[in-house]
Amino acid sequence: MELKDVMQEKVFAVVGDTLNEGKYACKIKSRLIENGYTVYGVGKELSSLNEIGEDVDIIDLCINPVKGLELIKGCEKPFKCIVIQPGADSTELCAYLRENNLPYLENCLLVGMNRYCDN
Repeated sequence: MELKDVMQEKVFAVVGDTLNEGKYACKIKSRLIENGYTVYGVGKELSSLNEIGEDVDIIDLCINPVKGLELIKGCEKPFKCIVIQPGADSTELCAYLRENNLPYLENCLLVGMNRYCDN
């Protein structure tokens, strides 16, 4: 899945500190909402991806890679793609995703919104 395809999806889970306005997870969540997406915050708002009450299209990792890997390993929800924000990647995380055939993209949703959204 390419970034343009990701931005055409509707339901996002942003994993990170979505309550602190100084953090990228919060900025990404706010921009997604401004652009009409359905967005759930995981990490500070919900403790697990499994707490989301509907199917998720995109999981956006904007968190320490060790914590991100733990959350992905515990995820029982179906999803279409994981976006790994700059700084949220690690060799272990990417290896786990490849080994388990989980679709992922290393990119930035802020860039995606700047390129492919109106707001």
